[in-house]
Amino acid sequence: MTVTPDPLATVTTLTTNQDLDPRRLREAFGIFPTGVVAVAAEVDGEPVGLAASSFTSVSLDPPLVSFSVANTSKTWPTLRRATHLGVTILASHQGTVCRQLAGPVQQRFDGIGLRTTEDGAVLLDEGLARFDCSIHDEVVAGDHTLVLLRLHAVESADLGGDTSLPLVFHRSGFGRLEASA
Repeated sequence: MTVTPDPLATVTTLTTNQDLDPRRLREAFGIFPTGVVAVAAEVDGEPVGLAASSFTSVSLDPPLVSFSVANTSKTWPTLRRATHLGVTILASHQGTVCRQLAGPVQQRFDGIGLRTTEDGAVLLDEGLARFDCSIHDEVVAGDHTLVLLRLHAVESADLGGDTSLPLVFHRSGFGRLEASA
C-alpha cells in the first residue's frame, strides 16, 4: 500500500497562537470567498449605509440573518439608530457600488438607484435579494460586532444572465462565480 502525502501539509506550516499576526490572519481568512451586501437605512432624512462581506443566514424560525461590522466603524453608530435596516445582496456587476459604499460618506449613494420603505429601510436597485430587517441582537466579538437581524420582508430578483450571480469578495478583491450549465 502506498500513502500519498497531503500536498498542503508540505507547503503550509501550522503555527501556534503566538505566531498569529493580523496580516497573516487576513490573508488566511481571505482564502474563503464571501458574498457582499449593502446595509442601509434612512437616518435623520438621509440614506446611511455600508458594505459588508460577512453576511450569512442564521435561522428560519425566527427568521434571522447576520453580518459583522468593525468596532471602529464610523457609520455603524449612526446606522444602528434606525428602526429598520435594508440589506441588499449585491450582484456580480455591482463592484463599483460596493467600493462607493466603502468610500466618503457624503458620496456613498450618488447615482445609485434605491428606494426607502415606510419603516426607513433603504434597498438598492439591481440587488439579487433585498431584506427589510430590524436589529435582533448585537454581540461584541473581538474587534468586530456580530449583528443579528430579524427579517420582516424579503424580495428577490431573477435578473437572468451574469447579473443573477452574486458579487464575491475573495483575497481582498472581487471575483465572480461561474454560472453552472
